[in-house]
Parts: sequence; C-alpha cells; structure tokens
Amino acid sequence: MGQYKHHVFVCTAGKTCGREGADDVHATLKKAVKDLGLKGTVRVNHAGCMNQCGHGPMVVVYPQDVWYARVDEAAARRIAREHLAGGRPVEACRYYAPPGDNKRD
Repeated sequence: MGQYKHHVFVCTAGKTCGREGADDVHATLKKAVKDLGLKGTVRVNHAGCMNQCGHGPMVVVYPQDVWYARVDEAAARRIAREHLAGGRPVEACRYYAPPGDNKRD
C-alpha cells in the first residue's frame, strides 16, 4: 500500500465542475476527513479536468479507482463517512462509464 489508505481527487477545473460547486465539495471532504480522524491516512487533493464534463462535480478515490459523479456537499460527507471511514463505496453516487473521455458539455 502507498503512503495513504485513500487518495481522493476532486475536479475543480474544466468547463463545468467549478461552476457546479466543486470547491465546496473539496472543502467539505477535507473537513469531513479531519472530523472523522482520518487525516494522515486519507489525502484530498484538487484535480484538473477528468474529461467527464457535464457529470460533475467529479470525485475519484484511489487506490480502489471508485468514481463519483454529481457530488454535492451532502454526498461528500456521505463518501467520507461510508467509503473513506467505513470501507463501503456509496453506490447512489457512483459513476460507471466506459474508459476514456465521456464529456457531455
């Protein structure tokens, strides 16, 4: 395993994620990780465009390669609680798409 149990990337760039509240999602995830006592084992970073424009805000969790779409602050808290702390991906927010670019906008 790498340095972190989970490495979380939040798209805060591109054509749409920034307009859809991605900065708030990033801040909410960072706070939730801290509040849950996961700081040091979970890293949350800003990310550039993930080429999934129109599905965002996008969040991806590694090393499991779990993608989430249309994440709002409530979903971010749920991802932190259920996935990052509890080990269970949040199926209601999961994003399944074929490999590659899947831009809608």
